Amino acid sequence: MPQPVLDIVALRSLTAIADCGGFHRAAHSLALSQSAVSQHVRRLEKTLGSRVVEREGRGTRFTPEGRLLVEQARRILAVHDEAVRVLLDTEGDTVTIGSTEHAADQFLPRLTAAVQEVRPGCRVRFRIDRSARLVEAVERGSVDVAVYVTEAAATEGTPVGGLPLTWHATPGWAPPSAPAPVPLVAIEDPCAIRRRAIATLAAHGVAATVVGDAGYLAGVLDVARTGVGVALLAAVGPAPDGLSPYGGLPSVTPIPMSALARPGADPETVAAAFEAVRDLLRPAG
Repeated sequence: MPQPVLDIVALRSLTAIADCGGFHRAAHSLALSQSAVSQHVRRLEKTLGSRVVEREGRGTRFTPEGRLLVEQARRILAVHDEAVRVLLDTEGDTVTIGSTEHAADQFLPRLTAAVQEVRPGCRVRFRIDRSARLVEAVERGSVDVAVYVTEAAATEGTPVGGLPLTWHATPGWAPPSAPAPVPLVAIEDPCAIRRRAIATLAAHGVAATVVGDAGYLAGVLDVARTGVGVALLAAVGPAPDGLSPYGGLPSVTPIPMSALARPGADPETVAAAFEAVRDLLRPAG
């Protein structure tokens, strides 16, 4: 019996849905029609024999099988894209920027603009991954510049500021009455922001329990939108669709962020990218 094959193009559409928060935005980011993105998802579902994405109101929700597939798709695409770059070397002047999922929708546009200002016509590629894997990719040379959570990686890099964090939940959400623990939704371990959420509540004598987790941020947002718990999220830019800041829990201090450039990277490009991140994270006023 032939071995099932996961289509690279379809996997790219799936990760775009996770990163962008839906089919419409994913299609726009990939310069495809929404029907094409839907066909890619159906192709993956046919290969796996199970649903990976479900409609939920106006939004989308990943099934457990879909969440696992997104995590594996990121790894497959990272290896595939690195192989294409190394073996074919057809991309010309290209800069690869890495970012954690936290506030990636804010970091990546700023970084793109900063890089293209000093290198007009440059093609910018993205890699969204966990902090430790981003550092490894920079050290291998497959990512040119990465921004990541400092304490989540063994390499400190260059400090670029603190990422503000705020509790988010569905509008009108309220935790159960004490002594019942506060239900949390978070990225699965290891995750520095998950640890920060639990530690902050514990320091204020607030009991908490994780009621839902996922391997990536989009899955956390999916779970939080069901109203089962509260999530600690980056407070840069607008709140995610379907969620609002929740002020009924202790405030959390910003988490330190670092930037790292591969050895031999263009100094002007690196300086522009680092300053773009500092500017985004600089406290107002």
